[in-house]
Amino acid sequence: MTKKSTIQVEKVNSYIVNWLKTYAENAKVNGFVVGISGGVDSAVTSTLCAQTGFPTLCVEMPIHQAPTHVSRGREHIELLKSRFPNVSTIEADLTPVFESFKNQVPATEDDYKVHLSLANTRARLRMTTLYYFAGIKGYLVAGTGNKVEDFGVGFFTKYGDGGVDLSPIADLMKSDVFALADFLKIPRSILEALPTDGLFGDDRTDEDQLGASYDELEWAMLLDEKGSTANNFSGREKTVFEIYKKLNSINQHKMLDIPVCVISKNLK
Repeated sequence: MTKKSTIQVEKVNSYIVNWLKTYAENAKVNGFVVGISGGVDSAVTSTLCAQTGFPTLCVEMPIHQAPTHVSRGREHIELLKSRFPNVSTIEADLTPVFESFKNQVPATEDDYKVHLSLANTRARLRMTTLYYFAGIKGYLVAGTGNKVEDFGVGFFTKYGDGGVDLSPIADLMKSDVFALADFLKIPRSILEALPTDGLFGDDRTDEDQLGASYDELEWAMLLDEKGSTANNFSGREKTVFEIYKKLNSINQHKMLDIPVCVISKNLK
């Protein structure tokens, strides 16, 4: 199920950069802010923003972060700063904030729910931090989600990394992001690292959490769009397709507009 990207990377790069630049000009903002995780999505997004010429602030927001994530993020930022004079960086260590939050909320006997809620809390603290910097500088928060995450399996935190002003790579599959990353000379340490959201403070990967690789999920997403069903497959393919369909179903609440209770006119 290995998925090879077919996008025209140079043209796609120029298209997204022009889209970002035009949006910022029309919105009359001063620049972009991007949260840097040490992963490929944030590395590509920040590089796209940097190419616009607008000030681009790369924000590190460690919360008990693995040293490898930190080192990859910093390697990328230093390289980006050496290439683009409009790039700056700042670190906001959110570990004390996170620990303080934990001390103020009750624990439960359901460890799974506690760990999941705290993982989402990390993402929401980071969103709040990005909007703080965006607010004081007049910047836009650039999202780092790709198409599989944002519109396929809903692999993001609602009002966490899903809370952004604009999404430059959300129409790109993960394989497309990697192709663009290679074109943009993103550090090999990032290109070769296993994708992880880093929200649990351990070494679990995205595949560990999802039950399938991004290549597999892209395959399932494309076939689902063509009307395929699980009955069309067997073995691992059937398993992957069922994983995709389940995640796509249970995470619709993230991907659809907030439901609004519309009151009929005769009741007003």
